[in-house]
Amino acid sequence: MFFSKKKFIAVLSFTSLLAMGAHAQDLTDSVSQVASDTSYWTKEFSAGLNFNQGAFSSNWSAGGVNSVALGAILKGKANYAKGKWSWDNQMELLYGVVKNEGEVGRKSNDRIFLDSKVGYSVSEHWDAYFSANFLSQFANGYNYDEDPRTLISGFLSPAYLTTSLGFEYKPNDDFVLRIGPLSPRWTFVNDLSIADNVEENYGVPIGETVRTEWLAMQIFAEWDKDISENFNILSRYQMYANYETLSFKEIDHRLDVTLTAKITEIISVTFTSINLYDYDQDPGIQYSQGLSLGLLYKVSNKKE
Repeated sequence: MFFSKKKFIAVLSFTSLLAMGAHAQDLTDSVSQVASDTSYWTKEFSAGLNFNQGAFSSNWSAGGVNSVALGAILKGKANYAKGKWSWDNQMELLYGVVKNEGEVGRKSNDRIFLDSKVGYSVSEHWDAYFSANFLSQFANGYNYDEDPRTLISGFLSPAYLTTSLGFEYKPNDDFVLRIGPLSPRWTFVNDLSIADNVEENYGVPIGETVRTEWLAMQIFAEWDKDISENFNILSRYQMYANYETLSFKEIDHRLDVTLTAKITEIISVTFTSINLYDYDQDPGIQYSQGLSLGLLYKVSNKKE
């Protein structure tokens, strides 16, 4: 199990204290209004399906490998704002697989991102906030350089749950910057066997399934901009620094970029990129990227 009874009580008590403040009664009233009033919501949802295929005849002189790739993306936002209170929620789910002739299928993309933030306006562009975000993946990941392949990741292995209390700067509807000097994080590795193949075990002590970092800082920045009617850029940067092990090489950085260009009403080209530096995983910079053509359906009540 992830938590002992004592750990569970400690986590629950800590996050509850962070969420409370001098305006606790106002927040209770606002949340009750959210449940019954939908006129202050901005909602957005998109779903995409991509398919790529390559085929060569047996006598194709230039050479090549037959392949099939399939990918899917689901994204959603539900943001509430009334008076000084705001409540922003977003979800991003990506998964893709590729099958080359003569090889087993391999995933080409895999991401689970969930984020929720309650904010209280303190000036025109600044809010005090409390947030929680979750990051993981759907499927197992393997090291194919070894024969047989070895398991190096999976669902909830690793997974990151980060809560944050701080201040948010939002100069417009496209950009947001959060500075959270109090940001506890829990790192999960649910599958104990992964430690046999990943020496660092994603920072989780060997033989355990969770690592807790109480004293830490998080910086979160996001730019979601429609450059034109048919072209969108979504860029998300996250920095995480543990005060207890603070050093330049042990500060985590992650940059996610998604570019979407619509060709027709439902056909689009999508480029995704993940760039990661996490000393608990690898001393080098990790990156992945993908380019695909497929169907994209989007609905929104956002006012242009």
